[in-house]
Amino acid sequence: MTRPAARSGSRASADRLARLLNLVPYLLARPGIEIAEAAADQGVTERQLREDLELLWVCGLPGYGPGDLIDMAFDGDRVTITYDAGIDRPLRLTPDEALALVVALRMLAETPGVANREAVERALAKIENAAGDLVGAPVEVRLPADTRRVAELRAAVESGRALGITYYTAARDESTDRVVDPLRMLMVGGRAYVEAWCRRAEGMRLFRADRIDAVTSLDEPAVVPPQARPHDLTAGVFRPSPNLPLITLRIGRGERWITEYYPCESVEADGDRWRVSLRVTDLGWARRFVLGLGPDVTVVAPAELADQVRATAVAALDAYATPAPPVRAAAASDPALAAGTQ
Repeated sequence: MTRPAARSGSRASADRLARLLNLVPYLLARPGIEIAEAAADQGVTERQLREDLELLWVCGLPGYGPGDLIDMAFDGDRVTITYDAGIDRPLRLTPDEALALVVALRMLAETPGVANREAVERALAKIENAAGDLVGAPVEVRLPADTRRVAELRAAVESGRALGITYYTAARDESTDRVVDPLRMLMVGGRAYVEAWCRRAEGMRLFRADRIDAVTSLDEPAVVPPQARPHDLTAGVFRPSPNLPLITLRIGRGERWITEYYPCESVEADGDRWRVSLRVTDLGWARRFVLGLGPDVTVVAPAELADQVRATAVAALDAYATPAPPVRAAAASDPALAAGTQ
């Protein structure tokens, strides 16, 4: 597997400095905290935190003698700051940090399915008031979807009525009309979904907002059967199971993103390429998926998928290989066209 390039020394030093300056007020507010808990809160290992504490021990005010340096007391695996050398408040947000926080909170406030949007908006208002001089110009946040359709669907779901929708199913490349009883809206992987009881399928389904071509609010209340259960989305929308088809691809460097975007059962080095195995909803989707990847991908298994990809590719090449009849030849064979060309 490949690894991301290591950060430069200057970047790592800047990150550590920011962590050290925030560590003192953090520990002051939590006297006697366990080192393991502090390390988890800071997002570092216990070893790294101990190294940070050792460095803090030789930091302080000019003079750098007794009474000038930051001091702390250890009791087993617990630590307490006994002298802070004046570093008793965390760093103020930089303009970039304040802007990033405001953007993140605004996106969270606009995310469908957020349970306590009022709390998010209150926190956003406090941060904007406190850091208004840092943020600068107002920021407009737009979710990566059709915001008009998302707003329409959110209003329809909140109305508590059943919906008639026209939905495009990419796996089967078809559109169907359905009546659904919506349960909630949510955001997963940057996409908006409506979770609803589908009367056509007689089960709970997730409908992507950008694949709902039409929606109509019906004059009847939404009634979700008591046996219906919301989806567990902790691992994402697609949850591969052993009963789904397993495909194996041999991919080049340019297609390694597949291993990060899709849940893979195995990834093995195969010379300068990777051999990747993953579950798919059906072979029709897999055929379109492989054809869209380009020439640097080879289907290893199953043979049925390889045959489908080969047949589709050959048919496409044959279509390009057959030249269209020239305009003059067509005109010569049709007197009416020939007269029109004079």
